[in-house]
Amino acid sequence: MNEYKIMVVDDEPDILDLLGKSLNMEGFPAVIKVDTGIKAVNTCKEIQPDIIILDVMLPDIDGYEVCKQIRQFSHCPILFLSSKNDELDKILGLAVGGDDYVTKPFSPKEIAYRVKAQLRRMEYKRNPPGNQTIEIGALTIDTDGCRALKDGRDLELTAREFEILQYLAENKGRVISRERLYEAIWNEDSFGCDNTVMVHIRHLREKMESDPTTPQYLITMKGLGYKLVNPYEK
Repeated sequence: MNEYKIMVVDDEPDILDLLGKSLNMEGFPAVIKVDTGIKAVNTCKEIQPDIIILDVMLPDIDGYEVCKQIRQFSHCPILFLSSKNDELDKILGLAVGGDDYVTKPFSPKEIAYRVKAQLRRMEYKRNPPGNQTIEIGALTIDTDGCRALKDGRDLELTAREFEILQYLAENKGRVISRERLYEAIWNEDSFGCDNTVMVHIRHLREKMESDPTTPQYLITMKGLGYKLVNPYEK
């Protein structure tokens, strides 16, 4: 399973626990909790997280210094947490390399959505839209022409089906939860999204799989979500 790794850095156990549980509920199982700045720098080097939630006030070195050190070897998004609400503090956080700044007290839901927004921007940079073709096994996905082919045959996907396939292809091999898929494609809260996503996945399989009941490309990871794979790669 290839999931986003989120490192949370705070010296308050209650906040670490709150954010850990909140992010887990939002579909992020890989949350790494760290309680000092020095540990944060060393852990970042070791695990290479996809995004960092970083408290400014830490017992050894402050979050600004942590950010500066991390920026020497990593460009992953960094979201600052701080009890300081002064504009200069926010500017400093962004100036040293932070990507976002949230003041305490905060809403766990807001943090989760800010994390999702940063991850979407990161994926966009990794896979910019435009003149490119993605090939996965016998599948060819023409992102410029908005069409998909299998063995040279046009699959005749609807616009929404194509968007789903393109998103999964851009995240090839990565498990994508139903909630995350819905938010990425429909651009709205994922509450009650299960049936909508499942129907579109079923239609996609009917068009792209030789046997939709035994899919080779669009795989269901029970209880986790979906992933697109190349059946010829082992």
